[in-house]
Amino acid sequence: MSVHRARSAAFAAVLTAAALSLTACGSAGSSAAKSGDAAGGKNAKTATSVADFGGMDGLVAAAKKEGKLHAITLPRDWANYGKLMDDFKAKYGIEIEDENPDGSSQDEINAVTSRKGQDRAPDVVDLGSAFAISAAKQGLLAPYKVTDFDKIPDTMKDPQGLRYNDYGGYMSIGCDAKKVSVCPKTFADLLKPDYKGMVALNGNPTKAGAAFGAVYAAALANNGSLDNIQPGIDFFGKVKQAGNFNPVEVTPATIEKGETPISIDWSYLNAGYSDKFKDKGIDWQVAIPSDGSYAQYYNQAINKDAPHPAAARLWEEYLYSAQGQNGFLGGYATPALFDAMKAAGTLDTAAAAKLPAVEKPFTTFPTQDQTDAAKKTVTENWAKAIAG
Repeated sequence: MSVHRARSAAFAAVLTAAALSLTACGSAGSSAAKSGDAAGGKNAKTATSVADFGGMDGLVAAAKKEGKLHAITLPRDWANYGKLMDDFKAKYGIEIEDENPDGSSQDEINAVTSRKGQDRAPDVVDLGSAFAISAAKQGLLAPYKVTDFDKIPDTMKDPQGLRYNDYGGYMSIGCDAKKVSVCPKTFADLLKPDYKGMVALNGNPTKAGAAFGAVYAAALANNGSLDNIQPGIDFFGKVKQAGNFNPVEVTPATIEKGETPISIDWSYLNAGYSDKFKDKGIDWQVAIPSDGSYAQYYNQAINKDAPHPAAARLWEEYLYSAQGQNGFLGGYATPALFDAMKAAGTLDTAAAAKLPAVEKPFTTFPTQDQTDAAKKTVTENWAKAIAG
């Protein structure tokens, strides 16, 4: 589940009317798998574009020959991944093994490093920005440029194609209105005595992008900045001291059971829960806090040592097709190619109209250095802030 980078001014304009977003990971395997060959005798593992397969038909054939894709940490109700995976399988007949769906971005990286050379290694990862940057620095990712790579804004991708934004969202406050008398609308509200033991995060911010994003948003709401995330850590320390912090990590199951009545999470997840639980009598309300407006994207990337390298590349081509990008949009997430698809007339405008309203659009995203520094600060100070 799990953080991110700088974005284009053009895309920022989209956020004014819409809403923009991190997760991901897995188990161990045994022997190393042979990588498939691309068209012309090239190794699929070193293919950097569909041209290396002689075109889409060649890529599809190579991926079908492999017959399987190892994904990790993709909850079915996260940004519409359930439908995306089902549609990919239906379209290409390739089985997807989705391991550890409730894991974190760090879990994904751990799986990539610990299973190098094993046939159970992840083929692809979906990482929060801080974690994607780290994985690229570690040399874990394969350079691959999807067909529409040039249409992804420069600020939303690695120039070599090691990683690229896929979908995003705003940090938001979700609330079970049947269990909470007055739902909080801002970070400041979360300190009120009404919310004893209710305020929960989607994971641990040292491992999960969603929780990391919550801390960044809280920092912005408390006189912090993209250069100073410490006020966000201090804020959650105050939430803990007030008795309002709930250590249970949010999942659909904890919401349904009433264990996490207030969840600080990405807007596309909270908005999706509103739909998901409506017929179960849960009135799940969503607010994007005006005092801590923060948006981020997750990143797609291919494991450099993917056991199914052709299937991994076909998955990326699918996700960045109009069908895949509109699939994310159908899950209340803003896809990376939103602007390009809008210009081309391929955007699902009905789905776009359902994105949560944003009072104060977030238009300046953290740089790589800012993200690295923030991650280091959180890693060093989070545990002691909420200890006890």
